[in-house]
Amino acid sequence: MRRQRNAKIVATLGPSSSSPDAIRRLFEAGADVFRLNFSHGTHEDHAERYTIIRELERETGRPIGVLVDLQGPKLRVGTFAAGRVDLATGASFRLDRDTRTPGDDTRVSLPHPEVFQALSPGVELLLDDGKIRLSVEESGPDFAQTRVVTGGPLSDRKGASVVGAVLPVSALTEKDRQDLAFGLELGADWIALSFVQRPEDLDEVRAIVRGRAGVMAKLEKPSAIDRLEEIVDRSDAIMVARGDLGVEMLPEKVPPIQRRILRVCRSAGKPVVVATQMLESMIQTPTPTRAEASDVASAVYHGADAVMLSAESASGQYPVEAVTMMDRIITEVERDPFYRRMVDAAHPEPGSTISDTICCGLRRATGLLPIAAAVTYTSSGYTSLRTARERPAAPILRWP
Repeated sequence: MRRQRNAKIVATLGPSSSSPDAIRRLFEAGADVFRLNFSHGTHEDHAERYTIIRELERETGRPIGVLVDLQGPKLRVGTFAAGRVDLATGASFRLDRDTRTPGDDTRVSLPHPEVFQALSPGVELLLDDGKIRLSVEESGPDFAQTRVVTGGPLSDRKGASVVGAVLPVSALTEKDRQDLAFGLELGADWIALSFVQRPEDLDEVRAIVRGRAGVMAKLEKPSAIDRLEEIVDRSDAIMVARGDLGVEMLPEKVPPIQRRILRVCRSAGKPVVVATQMLESMIQTPTPTRAEASDVASAVYHGADAVMLSAESASGQYPVEAVTMMDRIITEVERDPFYRRMVDAAHPEPGSTISDTICCGLRRATGLLPIAAAVTYTSSGYTSLRTARERPAAPILRWP
């Protein structure tokens, strides 16, 4: 089975797509990589899905990628005496480490000492995916006195994030280490690391993986963008987690940042996945909005190596239809003569190496001659990646 496109589709597995029949239908619809989201489900759930994927791979004779996505640190506020409160814009609100006393509309616990270490006046805290915005006026090692910038309802254990500060916390939690060991034992092809803030966050996971899988850095923190080139250099691939980026920065900032990430990855020859809310309406409807279709197409036009479905395929009502639609959009884009002109116009300069010289010549040859396929002879896979960086017109086959 050969796909009539180059960009890949990553489909997340979940309650809507865990049976052998459901996974087969997603694969036949166009899924190239299956994402196992370790924020949800048990090890037994993921092992069962992994077994189904590998059986399907053997049966069809086509490689199928498996991506283990680690949860990362999750910062959450405590509980409220009434279960929820309404915070008024302009009101004073305190965060502290007192987990024994239930919260009210004046305070709540935040049981994460590392957060208080990073706070200072002017830093902003976002609660419940950015619905509540707080500005720090005073802080200490165990408290933060804030002013409510954007109010609204807030209930138990909603997520918290910090804007304008790098948190002194490892990207790998104890749960992540256990999940990572389990994912490597299964035989996952890719490990996605959440909560990457700095290049050093990748060192621990790379030391554990030791080349047994590719390491993908998820860019979901604004602090990561400040050191983008270094993070790309230490990663095997990048995921643009637009939903989380959009929580901590203004929405209008996300599109140009996405473009910048794609350019840096293309120049470095590192695969890049664009993710989050790509066909969001297909969670509940069988067709996407035209804006969503344009969003997927734009990602491919701008050079994304893969686009990802999250809830659309994991818990949505139309998982197969979502993959089918994404396949149709990518195929249509890559048939567009303007797409090839865009790819060639954005072609990065080759490095002064024998490998890049050969790969650059290969790209030129496939553009001038009716070549059916380009074969890369490589043991490490490096030559195949450098060839893919060139975006030749012909498919790339790796040997052996």
